[in-house]
Amino acid sequence: MENAHRRWFGEKRGRLAVKAFHNKGWIAYYAESLEEAKKILFETCLPKGVSVGLGGSETLAAMDILPVLRSGEYRLYDRYNCADHFEVCRESLLADYFITGANALTMEGVMVNIDCSGSRTAAMAYGPRNIIAAAGVNKLTDTLDEAIARVHRIAPMNCKRNGHKTPCAETGVCTDCNIPDRMCNHLLITLNAKKFAGKYTLIIINDEIGF
Repeated sequence: MENAHRRWFGEKRGRLAVKAFHNKGWIAYYAESLEEAKKILFETCLPKGVSVGLGGSETLAAMDILPVLRSGEYRLYDRYNCADHFEVCRESLLADYFITGANALTMEGVMVNIDCSGSRTAAMAYGPRNIIAAAGVNKLTDTLDEAIARVHRIAPMNCKRNGHKTPCAETGVCTDCNIPDRMCNHLLITLNAKKFAGKYTLIIINDEIGF
């Protein structure tokens, strides 16, 4: 049963965070649901005919965006249906748009992401002309330190999901491992988006989505 007070709290924090990211140069939207977020993405943020790269994301999976991107109305670099995953991720760095999730957001308008190969964090930092990120209110933290702690805390779930043979995939606790199959290799902190006006878009969704 849905908790009305939790939704109220999520909305208040979500809308405050949208203002903070807007002040940092992001185009930022608040969505009350996954369906509304999907509508914002395809009707407001993503023009038809553009090339699109993707970052691996449970949030995007929950939004069910792949059928639309595969409809023929977009030129999709399809990381989930390709012969060479590495090459598709590399080509995605030159996509018109790159769509991804986020590991953590602060109430002050900072985004934190952690990555294995660096393909997602590299694209978010430089390459595609437009970045669109979607995240649930469960990703919101009060400080940057909390955001960094959060990305390490949820790392075991991502390791388990992706089949990484790491200690945390067995114990559920990040131990800063030093092995080839380590997932936490690249940490990206996006402090401000004003350098390139209009490049960065964020959709904050009033829901508990992803890790």
